[in-house]
Amino acid sequence: MMRKSSRALSPLFMVIVAVLVLSPAAAVAGSNDGPVKLLTTVPIPGTLSPLRAFDISWIDPDSQLYYLADRSNASVDVVDARTNQFVKQITAGFKGLVFKAGPNPPGGSVADNDRSGPNGVVVSGHWLFVSDAPSRVVSIDLNTGTMVDEAFTGGAPDLRADELAYDPDDGLLLVVNNADSPPFATLIAVDKQNGHLTVGAKITFTDATNGAEQPVWEPHTRRFYQSIPEVNGPGGTGPHGAVAKINPHTAAVEEMFPVDFCQPAGLTLGPHQDLLLGCSVTFDTATPPNAWSASDPNTAAPISVIMDAKTGQIDKSVAGVSGNDEVWFNRGDGRYYLAARANPTGPVLGVIDAESQTLVQLVPTINTAGKPTNTPPIAAGTAHSVAVNPHDNHAFVPLPANNVFPDCLNGCIGVFGTPNGDQ
Repeated sequence: MMRKSSRALSPLFMVIVAVLVLSPAAAVAGSNDGPVKLLTTVPIPGTLSPLRAFDISWIDPDSQLYYLADRSNASVDVVDARTNQFVKQITAGFKGLVFKAGPNPPGGSVADNDRSGPNGVVVSGHWLFVSDAPSRVVSIDLNTGTMVDEAFTGGAPDLRADELAYDPDDGLLLVVNNADSPPFATLIAVDKQNGHLTVGAKITFTDATNGAEQPVWEPHTRRFYQSIPEVNGPGGTGPHGAVAKINPHTAAVEEMFPVDFCQPAGLTLGPHQDLLLGCSVTFDTATPPNAWSASDPNTAAPISVIMDAKTGQIDKSVAGVSGNDEVWFNRGDGRYYLAARANPTGPVLGVIDAESQTLVQLVPTINTAGKPTNTPPIAAGTAHSVAVNPHDNHAFVPLPANNVFPDCLNGCIGVFGTPNGDQ
């Protein structure tokens, strides 16, 4: 009798199996088997300058192409995330890596992040938007690989435009000038037909005392959210940060959602209208907590914070990872990925489960020291950038030139994932 029923249902069973195999949900269900680990590296070609200075990265889920703001080569580097192959460079007169005089030793030089570029990258359709120095934003047609327009946000003459977010419905960019004092953001309208840019209103963060960092667009509230690392603080170690909620049509900061003992830098939108705040500064266990350093007599208390975008309520302080720059939510496996270059344990790729809001894993990455006495000087490099391909749940982390990771002597993109994450 059971055998007869099985035969009768077999066509339906086959259809169900086919649906499960082909659906994204099937990939999610099997994507967390085993720990996240290094799967491979994508080397920067030896014909290019060694990858040491870079900034934000982005994966376009439609094309599965990965884009990296590469300051060492004054380009946006493109990698095929399906094949893990370096594809090409996109150039548009980017500033490249700029050096400044360093105090130790006298006459040495160190990288000047505030004046270098490219910096932020974001893709929508066949448009690539890139921020640069000085106060520059460009739009690039990915069909041709050429720049179609540029705009200037009006910051100090030599300071950069940094991170940016895009509202695809209204065709609006929010571009942040983090190095100006006080920092500010600019709304830029995008003509989605030809990529032309029109500079709009400026939003100044008058209480921000340690710059402004990663913004994100939230489509349900139809608002931009902006990381403000420090509010009314001493300029780097203060315990009070915030997330600004910005109305793109009025250019008004509608609310400043406070967060304590976390200086939010990275910001990403997760499920249930949650925001993950990647805290850039680690605080210690003193009462009240102080900014932690390696010489601190008190132990570190690293956290990342999950906030409700609707209310600003803190849902969870996730213990165990901090010192972040870029963070990313991957809808493929329901996890947050954090480029924690300054975690107290050393640089790591942090992995947080978005549903349980718990830390899953810390995966070691690498930072490299600069050499300011060299002629030319060598910039320090940190693993502070991450983007994840939702189709196979592979996390792409650019690594500065080193002799620790395979095929990384000229710099590389580390590809991290679980053993069965690509099923």
